[in-house]
Amino acid sequence: MNQTKYYKEKVWLLFFLLFAVCTSMLFTKVIPQDPNYHHFADDRTISDIPNFWNVFSNLPFLIIGIAGVYYLIRQKNYLKLKSLGINYIAFFVGIFLIGIGSANYHLNPTNNTIVCDRIPMTISFMSFFSIIIGEYIHQQIGKKLLFPLVIIGIISVMYWHYSEITGNGDLRLYFVVQFFPMILIPLIILMFKQKSQSVVNTWLVLLAYLLAKTFEVFDLVVFQATTQISGHTIKHFFAALAPLLLLHATTNKIKFDIHNFRIFKL
Repeated sequence: MNQTKYYKEKVWLLFFLLFAVCTSMLFTKVIPQDPNYHHFADDRTISDIPNFWNVFSNLPFLIIGIAGVYYLIRQKNYLKLKSLGINYIAFFVGIFLIGIGSANYHLNPTNNTIVCDRIPMTISFMSFFSIIIGEYIHQQIGKKLLFPLVIIGIISVMYWHYSEITGNGDLRLYFVVQFFPMILIPLIILMFKQKSQSVVNTWLVLLAYLLAKTFEVFDLVVFQATTQISGHTIKHFFAALAPLLLLHATTNKIKFDIHNFRIFKL
């Protein structure tokens, strides 16, 4: 009984944090898109492709996205993930779309083209968040939250884009969608008993994402130091490492479940 009460208290704490963040954003000034965001350190044109390395470095997203979806659908492997199979598929579909959207954006970086980059990102962010909820808190809750979370993510991008068009750009909701789950996920890992996937692997996924954001911030510094590769290009590789780690954990998880099933049958 005490454990159930303690479990509910932890869930309510997460809801309180979500409520506090959303409420605080209402009292925060609108955050427009910085026009300088679209100016990247490495804008070299190679083989008639502008911003070549920032475009080319999206290839890992395409490969990992295809590999993830293929592996999950092949022999219906997604069914072996029980309730969260569709969550994993949505995540890797988002990763594949990031490769297309980000490459298209870097060919011509503007507020209009970045929409097709950010929507897939929110699909992956929210899918991953729902997976964490399902793996660490409750599988059915994670499954049921997938669609609402993805819709909220897409709305955050569309709202920002509309606000920019109307001359009052507002990134607040998009920032909540992108960064708040990255704050909640470590808390969830620490507060709730891990259900099935490797805790270490989850931390590595978060570390890869953190490194990606760090290199994004130091785009120009890295390019000036190396003269060959920019921080933003490296950011793409670390950002692609995160889904690769999740794919590795997923394949191991499925193999482990199959092994257990065979033992049980014997």
